[in-house]
Amino acid sequence: MKVMRALAGVGGVLLMGVGASLLVDVPDLTGVLVWLGGAVVLHDGLIAPLVLLVGLVLVRGGVRGPVRGALTVAGALTMVALPVLLRPGQRANSSVLPLDYSRNWLLAMVAVTAVTALVVAARRFTRRRRPPS
Repeated sequence: MKVMRALAGVGGVLLMGVGASLLVDVPDLTGVLVWLGGAVVLHDGLIAPLVLLVGLVLVRGGVRGPVRGALTVAGALTMVALPVLLRPGQRANSSVLPLDYSRNWLLAMVAVTAVTALVVAARRFTRRRRPPS
């Protein structure tokens, strides 16, 4: 597990480096900083407390971790998709945002739910197969 955490940490630092290098070409850093600040406030002020509360109140047993993880991913995906979800309708240029973002967001939520259900099922299956100690 320590190796996986170290690899995830290295990957995260590398991706942050890529993101920081892309900021060099941004003409208006103020807008980016406001957006990033809003993302932090939204995550820390809304998503994280809701995830912890739902995990504490509604979920029991060994599935609390996967459910909290799924709620965190769903909240982050929703936060990223929110601008296009809140601005439906016709656009002057049809090549701008040409996809059905509501449907795609819903498909992403279904995928998160399905993966979470598989993780929970796998955990329950492996617990049943272990001999009592």
